[in-house]
Amino acid sequence: MKYYLKLMRVNQWVKNLFVFIPLFFSGNFFNIDLMIQSFFGFILFSFVASSIYIVNDYVDIEKDKKHPEKKNRPLAAGTVSKTNAIFLFIFLVLASLIGSIILGNYKVGVILLAYFVLNIAYSFKLKQIAILDVMIIATGFLMRVFVGGYIAGILISDWTILLTFTAALILALGKRRGELINSELTGTTRKSLDGYNEPFVNAALVIACTVTIVSYLMFTLSDEVQSKFHHYIIYTFVFVFAGILRYLQQTFVFQKTESPTKLIFKDVFLQLLIVVWGITFFLLIYFK
Repeated sequence: MKYYLKLMRVNQWVKNLFVFIPLFFSGNFFNIDLMIQSFFGFILFSFVASSIYIVNDYVDIEKDKKHPEKKNRPLAAGTVSKTNAIFLFIFLVLASLIGSIILGNYKVGVILLAYFVLNIAYSFKLKQIAILDVMIIATGFLMRVFVGGYIAGILISDWTILLTFTAALILALGKRRGELINSELTGTTRKSLDGYNEPFVNAALVIACTVTIVSYLMFTLSDEVQSKFHHYIIYTFVFVFAGILRYLQQTFVFQKTESPTKLIFKDVFLQLLIVVWGITFFLLIYFK
């Protein structure tokens, strides 16, 4: 069973917590009905995302066998057969489809379908096109937020959209930079890295980080947020700023960003910043 969970990359489901962002920032986190709806959206998005991971692993079996870390993935290592992987893929797709129909929210269904189609195209071709590939990754995170908004009936602000996109772009660029470093160390090249080099990715990261910080500041200073929540919420930018600096430190100094998700799970300082930011934001929203 653990190999199938690994094939589904359940550890990557942490990305799908973006579905809960609209609920959290709207001040409705304790609304049980909306929480159940959002959780349902989280599961649906996780199933769709896992189906895409299976496609990625299936397409890249031979490449993954030559990668120092990816060779341990279930399909590349042979711990899960191709046939069983296909059956699991079909199950996840059907479960997502049926779940969307039961939900009865056509907007959520359209976004899930768009995410699936976009990422299938990404797996087979688009990931080989520099810049477009990281834009698609960032768009995927934005789709998660839209699912959370539509499923709970919550309007998403323009600053939230911009903040989500640029923050996700940081993770995507950081991953590309890590892959570039790894390719230099191993002497292997990947077509998906064509069009990238370290100076370019470094500059793009700095730009994305700058826009993210500005977007967060503008979000906390917006009339909607200031009128709805405690005005001290602006000071939470300290944790965001420190978190981005920490991420850049891991990227530029320690070269540990090929997998941003793993970084979050392993870096205690970054975890502490996220927890403290979350608690502070929570108190300022719900106990103003």
